[in-house]
Amino acid sequence: MVAKDMLCKRRIVAMWYQKVFSFIFFIYASFYFSETVGYEYEMKTFNVLLDHFSFALQQDTFPLRYAINDSYWKGNGGPIFFYTGNEGMIELFIENTGFMWEVAPDFDALIVFAEHRYYGKSLPFGNESFASPDKAGYLTSLQAIADFVDLIEFLKSNIRGAEKSPVIAMGGSYGGMLSAWFKIKYPHVIAGAIASSAPIWQFIGMNPCNTFAKTVTSDFTRESPECSNSIRHSWKAIDNVTATDEGKKWLSASWRLCENITDDNGGVYSLKNWLSEIYSDLAMMNFPYAAKFHHALPAYPIKVLCSYLNDSILPDRQLLESMFRAVSVYFNYTGDAECLNLDSSALYPDLGTDGWDYQTCTEVVQDMCQDGVDDMFVPYKFDFQGYSDSCYNQWGVRPSRTEGITLYGGRDISTASNIVFTNGLLDPWSGLGVLENVSETAVAFVMPDTPHHLDLRASNPADPASVRQVRQHLRHYMSRWIAEHKAASS
Repeated sequence: MVAKDMLCKRRIVAMWYQKVFSFIFFIYASFYFSETVGYEYEMKTFNVLLDHFSFALQQDTFPLRYAINDSYWKGNGGPIFFYTGNEGMIELFIENTGFMWEVAPDFDALIVFAEHRYYGKSLPFGNESFASPDKAGYLTSLQAIADFVDLIEFLKSNIRGAEKSPVIAMGGSYGGMLSAWFKIKYPHVIAGAIASSAPIWQFIGMNPCNTFAKTVTSDFTRESPECSNSIRHSWKAIDNVTATDEGKKWLSASWRLCENITDDNGGVYSLKNWLSEIYSDLAMMNFPYAAKFHHALPAYPIKVLCSYLNDSILPDRQLLESMFRAVSVYFNYTGDAECLNLDSSALYPDLGTDGWDYQTCTEVVQDMCQDGVDDMFVPYKFDFQGYSDSCYNQWGVRPSRTEGITLYGGRDISTASNIVFTNGLLDPWSGLGVLENVSETAVAFVMPDTPHHLDLRASNPADPASVRQVRQHLRHYMSRWIAEHKAASS
């Protein structure tokens, strides 16, 4: 694979993490945009060390943003609910973590959302933060967690009545990974952690490399085998149609592309990558109610998309016409889009694509692959050396195969305590997360009919029963952790 293709593919893999991720999811990632719900908070900054693990005499600092709400805080040692920020502006997670806001009044909790270093406006070197490896090199999950430790100590020291407050960390997607790792690395700092849709077992060699792709495929097959088969056959149809200049012109016009496909602009490659991204997006965002993530989406968008794909053996052009109607559910459900823009970077203005691309080139590396047989995607075999070379060309760094496992224990986390892992089995990341109890107090709950960290979103009448039940479990464990902390502190 040529360097350009590897760079493009690496960015696609990084974008999968991002949405998440992010997300979604999250955006997440991994996170999700929503209608503004009007949560009130005060945005502040706190100076943190650039490098928490150095004893150099000259220590640089930078302002880390955090949001705080004390509306429910009684100042009597109540809990601090602490969101471990993901790979994006903290506002995205404030607006899309309704569970935290909904339960805070019941616990008289102080609400804090901490922004992750190198994302949003928490940039150590401003616009130059990614200008060189010596500047970007302080972007690690371990440094970010240390930021959170210092912020919590600062809050406890400066807010009356918070000196002995129990802290419960929570997050979704990458934020969920951080919450779990926080409890593993600093068990004395937080009383418990909620890790929703947290793929902490995603690293190289820990799971089959096509786990993500297979789950996305099963989500579409669940609606209709013809749907996933149509997608599987569409790749060859695209190749066949675009083999001629006339075919490229036809596809560009039929799909109303903002830029016509030519041999020079890599349009076919971009189109396939764009399609792969949206199928993954929809698997994570297959919510039971209408939502907005970059675009307005209907309830159960996969079901709506698959309604257009009920014949996988159509002639090439007819199949592609059906495919366009199907994917319009994603990019043009409201009918407002004038053309289809294949530039994926334009979709994610508030997510830290530079930061996440860098992290996937250092510590957050997984050997994603696709075979086109057990999944519906274009076959792709992970090439670590090619991946490493593209990272070096882009950032001047090389990825570590084992960093995440070495730092946080991999599957050997039986000593972990007071963590609740939640996963929806429709979420492509669920197969890379914790689905069974790992210790007496590090427990797992699964939701068979749920996408990416739906349990942390605000309550909705359309929520599946499994989500409502898991939220009750979360309340139970939060109450238990708070009681245990107070008993130990008395």
